[in-house]
Amino acid sequence: MNSSSGSTSSRPDLDWSQLKETIIMLNLAVTQIDQSMNEGNASVSTLSSSFTGLATNLSDIQSSVAQLSEKNESSEKMKLIIEGSTSTALDKVHSAIIAFQFYDKLSQRLDHVSASLSALTTLIGNPTELYSPIAWKSLQETIRSKYTMEEERLMFDKVISGVPIEEALIEFNQNMTNKGNSEEDEIELF
Repeated sequence: MNSSSGSTSSRPDLDWSQLKETIIMLNLAVTQIDQSMNEGNASVSTLSSSFTGLATNLSDIQSSVAQLSEKNESSEKMKLIIEGSTSTALDKVHSAIIAFQFYDKLSQRLDHVSASLSALTTLIGNPTELYSPIAWKSLQETIRSKYTMEEERLMFDKVISGVPIEEALIEFNQNMTNKGNSEEDEIELF
């Protein structure tokens, strides 16, 4: 909707409706999510920096090994350099893996929310479906089916059944914390 024409909440006319305002706000939310996803590329920048540092560390290790194979007198010093570089490289690999996992999960969630909001906007904008409980149930089932984690589906079910969002979110966060603690030991580094 062009800001210089048409009915708005600040300039309502006979064509104004809360439905149009809802659609505008939902489209704004979708746009903000999409923009946030674009800004999430900062995580990719962090990953790139981590891997660049990792490459430098691996080059240091390679040089040190070459010097050790020459049976240089300072082999103990080289051994310490190798150990330090290896430790730093492993830390950077671990950080990179976590950042990749975080970014992937964030991207998937934001994409899901954006698609759900777009579907909601379409439903609200269609006068035939707007008042159809069958259309709303179908939308809810579609949204629920896209969740990949059981914790997300549980939170969705609770909110749809009337549990306050704040309460469902607290339980979701507790479930995720418990899940994170149990999976922490499962991360494998090559």
